[in-house]
Amino acid sequence: MLWRAALALALLLLPPHTEPRAPLDFGLVPGGVYDTVAHYEPGPIGLLFNMVHAFLHVVQPNPFPEDLVIRVAKDKFGAIKSEYQKVIYYEIGFVVCAALGLLFVMLLPLVGLLFCMCRCCDNCGGEMHQRQRKNADCQRGLLTTLLLTTTFIITAGVLCAYAANQHLSSQLKTMRRLVNNNLRDLHTFANDTPTQIDYVITQYDTAKDQVLCDLDNVGVLLGGRIHEELGKEVRPALDRVLNMAGVMRDTKEALENVSVTLETLQEGTGKLQFNLSVVRAGLSNALSDPACADTLSPTAQICRSIRSSLAQLDISANYSGLPDVTDQLNKVNKVLKTDLSLTVQRGLLAFNDTPTMVTDQTRNVAEGVRGILDGIGSNITSFSRLFPIQSSLNNFTVFISHTHSRIEDIYPEIDQIDFYRWICCITLCCMVVLILSFNFLGLLCGILGFDRHASPTTRGCVSNTGGNLLMAGVGFSFLFSWVLMGVVTATFVVGGNLEKLVCEPFNSRQLFKVLDTPHLVNPTWRNFIPGYLYNDPDMDLTVESVYSNCKENRGIYSALHLDKVFNISALLNTSVYTKDMAQKFEGVKVDLRSIILLDSEGKENLISFTETGIGEINFAAYLEELNKGVTRVDLLSFASNLDAQADQLSKGSLQTSIKGHANTLRQIYSHQVVSIQQSMKYVRARNTLNQSIRFLERTSSDLSNKVSEVLTAVNAAQYLISQNATFIVNQETEKYKQAIIGYFKQYMDWVKTSLEMEVATCKPLSNIMDTAEILACSFLLDSMNTFWFGLGCSTLFLLPSIILSVRLAKFYRRMDTEDVYDDIETIPMKT
Repeated sequence: MLWRAALALALLLLPPHTEPRAPLDFGLVPGGVYDTVAHYEPGPIGLLFNMVHAFLHVVQPNPFPEDLVIRVAKDKFGAIKSEYQKVIYYEIGFVVCAALGLLFVMLLPLVGLLFCMCRCCDNCGGEMHQRQRKNADCQRGLLTTLLLTTTFIITAGVLCAYAANQHLSSQLKTMRRLVNNNLRDLHTFANDTPTQIDYVITQYDTAKDQVLCDLDNVGVLLGGRIHEELGKEVRPALDRVLNMAGVMRDTKEALENVSVTLETLQEGTGKLQFNLSVVRAGLSNALSDPACADTLSPTAQICRSIRSSLAQLDISANYSGLPDVTDQLNKVNKVLKTDLSLTVQRGLLAFNDTPTMVTDQTRNVAEGVRGILDGIGSNITSFSRLFPIQSSLNNFTVFISHTHSRIEDIYPEIDQIDFYRWICCITLCCMVVLILSFNFLGLLCGILGFDRHASPTTRGCVSNTGGNLLMAGVGFSFLFSWVLMGVVTATFVVGGNLEKLVCEPFNSRQLFKVLDTPHLVNPTWRNFIPGYLYNDPDMDLTVESVYSNCKENRGIYSALHLDKVFNISALLNTSVYTKDMAQKFEGVKVDLRSIILLDSEGKENLISFTETGIGEINFAAYLEELNKGVTRVDLLSFASNLDAQADQLSKGSLQTSIKGHANTLRQIYSHQVVSIQQSMKYVRARNTLNQSIRFLERTSSDLSNKVSEVLTAVNAAQYLISQNATFIVNQETEKYKQAIIGYFKQYMDWVKTSLEMEVATCKPLSNIMDTAEILACSFLLDSMNTFWFGLGCSTLFLLPSIILSVRLAKFYRRMDTEDVYDDIETIPMKT
């Protein structure tokens, strides 16, 4: 219908619904890629490193003495005198091992000298005479096995020392690569930081552009919200008016249906009523026969019975007596001359123009906000230029380059030092290898040249050479072992303590706790880093926090608390800009009084509808007639009854007349009654009339109150727009203002997060510390500790090697004298 089409058009003209605005996307801060991978995997030699660590844990199982180190450091090592017992208790493992090593160094040369003198006096195995025993072969085999085992252990030790020595030299290239990567990362840090800062500053344009976009669309955003909130009252009110306009049209249609269907039904029942009256008159004339005059005869009684039933030959539903609705229809047509739907549509169009009105009435506010935006951008740019970031970074870059040049100059010296170190370590290893060579050659010659059938005085040259080589190994063992043990003891004490006091605490972060001890570096400073950087030692800035933050690749701004010198919070103080924004938006005044939802003509039209008189229609009479049948009596039954009564009469004109009228009734029934009951024309007419009457009855029920309620709703909505919209306007303006300010808050929060997490990430600083730990602990100390561990193992087993070699040489060397018998007393025979 027309009113539904108008409603659909009005809905299409509604402003677009304002969806919640998504967070701003400032993108990713451009960041450089750092080359340094501060992680070291030693490879297969790591097994040896782990063995050394396990040995050091056995020697020194005590936990890191944090309190003791702090007291010693605070007292400039003067606390060692008062805390010597704790120091000795902690170092007891190293003290014992060092004492044993020194005892070895001092005693072994003396023992060697005495052993040599003793041998020169033909004692201590120096006499070239060997007693013959039955178990000599067993002794020789046992001594050979033990010496061979000992020699293999010494060999494993010297190989371990050699591998550690070579590993340390081979790591020089890795050291250079790590150092160069760290310096390159510092260059990347210095070069990328200005770009990152510029990117952060320029991203203000993202927030600014979004604000400008919202200002350009203030009609949709602010006006749309105002329209939406007011529409919660306005749209239902206008919908009710449109519904009432539809009721008017439906009422007109119902009244027209009543008029048309009533004429149709009156036409059908009128013809039937006329034919029934003809039959009734004919029967009445027939009953005037003289045969009906004799009151005592049966015929008279039948005549009286028929005469009494003639009144039933009439129509039941008499539509001709129903009142006409032409007057009501004329009044409704007059009301409908005013198109109420078009009036409502004009009101909707005026109401939907709210966004345009808001745009026109807030132009001055938008211009003021644009000025604030430009001012904020200028402040951010100028504030960032107050700090000499670029010059500081340039100086830092020059410092890095100078440092890199100095390190490159040192590399040749490092190579030379490493070469000397390598020569010294190889020399120590060669001492052991020389002894091993004598042992292996002695065992080889002795085993291959030994003849069990030869007497001690007749042993072969090869066997004798093997014994001499073993004794040579003993001599060199006495010469070198004390030197080797001295080197092992010195490197053990230094390397072991550095591992336990520096490397392990660094990995467990306990070393940071020592460094972060209040008043450690300066008695008046709580924390030394902020004391040196900002002259504020009470700031909560520690070595561990700096290392942890840089390890997580956070920005140097948060890691070093640079807000002390570059307070970004002052730059990004939203309260200043919020106040300016609030002042601008206080000038927002939206006047909607020009919007007329329903004019006076529309209201009068509604009132006129209540005066059309549809409530005066006798709906009960219509419904009563519609509920009646076509005739008062069933004509077929009545005709059959007439035939039955006529059969009781004697044949004659009376009987013939009555039967004739009965046949006429049957024809009336078949041609008219059945047509009225079953013909689509009359069935549709009755149904339409029934529906129309019931609709009119519902519509007229309390029509005045219904229209009054519609007018009340429209007036309330009109009053809301004209007089009481200020609250909604202020409320939605505040939301719009907070959305505008929210863009700045998003930008400022993003700036703070970027400075903390993405701008000038200080991973290179933690990488430098990790690299220093790798160079000092993983490269140098682990290799040095593995070297003394292997060399010490070889040196210790030189003692059993000496004893076994002296004992075994007796079985291989050619003796000067021998025993002929071993178990009976005989006189030795000199040969």
